[in-house]
Amino acid sequence: MAGLDRGSLDKEIEIQAFTKAGGVMKAGKGTWATIDTVWASVKDVLPSRAEKTGDTIDIAKRPARVRMDYREDITSAHRFKLGARIMEIVAGPAEIGHREGMEFMVVEYTTKGEAP
Repeated sequence: MAGLDRGSLDKEIEIQAFTKAGGVMKAGKGTWATIDTVWASVKDVLPSRAEKTGDTIDIAKRPARVRMDYREDITSAHRFKLGARIMEIVAGPAEIGHREGMEFMVVEYTTKGEAP
């Protein structure tokens, strides 16, 4: 596998982790907190595609690849934020080179009519 092209890390993204409300994990209780800000490459994979969920809501999925310098503390329990764009990690991390970098597959979900 080719190494990480550090010149392609042109977007500053936030790495976020879900925090517990009151120290106890409860469904729907808690917030996302930024744990670090790093330089990354964010490349959209395919054009958005609308899909129906149930009978009334159209959801647009916007898949992308996120590459960054290697680190051991990021898992699929985290998410990335680029401006107003919130990206859920759906696959990875995959190691690039020998601990040079890492790649994640992410998906941004938006409802129809909202800007992605």
